[in-house]
Parts: sequence; structure tokens; C-alpha cells
Amino acid sequence: MIDAAGLRVMRAIADEGSFTAAALSLGYSQPAISQMVRRLETRTGTTLVERVGRSVRLTEAGSVLARHAGPVLSALDAAEEEVAAIAGLRSGRVRLMAFPSASATLVPKALAKVKADHPGVTITFSEAEPRESLAALRAGECDLAVAFVYEGTDLGRGEEDLDAFVTTPLLDDEVLLAVPHDHDLATSKATKADMATLKDETWIAGCPRCRGHLLQLASTAGYVPDIAYETEDYVAVMGLIAEGLGVAVIPDLILKTVHHEDVVALPMTPASRRHIVAVTTPDLQRVPAVKATLDALVQSAQSTSAKPSRASR
Repeated sequence: MIDAAGLRVMRAIADEGSFTAAALSLGYSQPAISQMVRRLETRTGTTLVERVGRSVRLTEAGSVLARHAGPVLSALDAAEEEVAAIAGLRSGRVRLMAFPSASATLVPKALAKVKADHPGVTITFSEAEPRESLAALRAGECDLAVAFVYEGTDLGRGEEDLDAFVTTPLLDDEVLLAVPHDHDLATSKATKADMATLKDETWIAGCPRCRGHLLQLASTAGYVPDIAYETEDYVAVMGLIAEGLGVAVIPDLILKTVHHEDVVALPMTPASRRHIVAVTTPDLQRVPAVKATLDALVQSAQSTSAKPSRASR
């Protein structure tokens, strides 16, 4: 009912004492001021200005509007300035979530780039597996999620409806077989590990998605893996492998940050990969700070080598 332009006119009339002077101070014509006052009186349903000869004075209702105009217009000006700062990347906030191996590799470089290029932008970061980060994105609790999906499955895995999301590919991450240094595959200096020949191995499983991928790989090879140990801590996984307690399928991105001299990693046949993506919503993708963070993640992924790492003795 009451717009900002009307409030500015009422304040100018109160300050200047006439339509002509108010028009001059605002850069309007006198007829435009009169028209705006009539429109505002129609909207409020009461007289706002009393005309006395060549001067005017505000009625009680007009005085109320003029009194409130100052704080309201100041708040609007402050809001416009904040929005302009956000649009111009002088400020802004991004809530980022990523799974552990991405948080140790892709995320730090991206955060450093955003900080260097846009020091006024604040990024808060928390670690979460894809299921939790996608749920947080849907609930409005984060703005950008770094997630992964293994070949042959969808990102939502039937747990999340992805229609409201947009995904940006970041990296294709090769999955390798990690074995103890004295394993036959390691001592024979094999160049690849055939999943079909590993049915008698004792297995170590990782996160729920990784465990599901292991089960899928084994099922395709015609057997059910003997999973003796389960842990999402890949430092622990490497320790178990090094002690000869089992073997594991581990994405290369993890092997870039978690090393053990008594573990050897080999490519697998058939080849296996997981796709790492950044996920947000169409609206958030247009927010400058979110877009800048997304671009930084893409650049970080491009600078990360996709070639398999080899943990050697």
C-alpha cells in the first residue's frame, strides 16, 4: 500500500514545506509530486496533505508517514547497499559441504582461491557424506555440496529426488585395489588386478556408498565378498591392509592424501571409477558468491591429477 517513493515524497514535503520545493529537492516536477500524493492518499484512504494558500502542511496521518519515512528509507538504503555488495562479490556467504577425501584435496584449493579473489566472501565448511549433504541442500541448510557417485548408479541412489538440483562435473576418480606389499599381486609386479580372481580375499569396506560399490563389483564378478572389517576412516583401512588383514577398493583421490609404505595400489579390470560432482540448486547457482565457489571448485579439480597414485614400499 505504501511504497518507498511515496515515503520519500512525504518526508520531502515535511522538510521543504511545499510541493514545489519538495519537487526541486527530489528532482521531480511539481505535477508529479501532486500525483504521487493523490495516489498515496487513495491507497491509504485518508487525507495526507492540507493545502493552505501556496503552502501545504501535513495532516496527522501525513505526519505519521513522514516520521516513519526516515528509518524505513534508511533501512531500504542499507539493504540495497548490502545486496549490491553481494552482487558485486564484495561480501556474501556460502555454506559448503563435502565428503572427506574431497575436503582434503579439492576443497582447500577452492577455498584459498575464493579468499584470494573475493576476500569479502565468507565460506563456512562442514564435512558430510553425499547422503547427508544432499539432504542438507534440500533442507536449505547448505548452498553447495560436493558429492560422488560410482559408475552404474545415480547420485541420489533412490534416496534423494534430484529434479530440484543442478550438478557440475568436477573429476572422474579411478578406483584402485589396495593390497599388502607382500600380496601375490604386489610381489608379481602385476599391472592390473582382475576382480574375478579375488573371490577368496578378505575385504575391508569403507563408507556405505563404497561398501555398496564393492558389493556391486563382486556381484558382477560372480561372488559375494567376505567383508571382515568396515570403517570410514581410510587411515585405519590402510593400516589394516598393511598388516595383511585384507584388501580394499579405494578411490585414487583418497590415495593422494593417505599413504602407507606397506600398501600397493593397482588399477582394476574391469576399470572402475567414481564421478565427483558439485551440486546446488538453479537459483543458488546464480548467486555470485556460490557461482564463484563453484568456479573455484572446478579449477581445483582441473589442477588435481587424475592419474592413479601408487603407494609403494
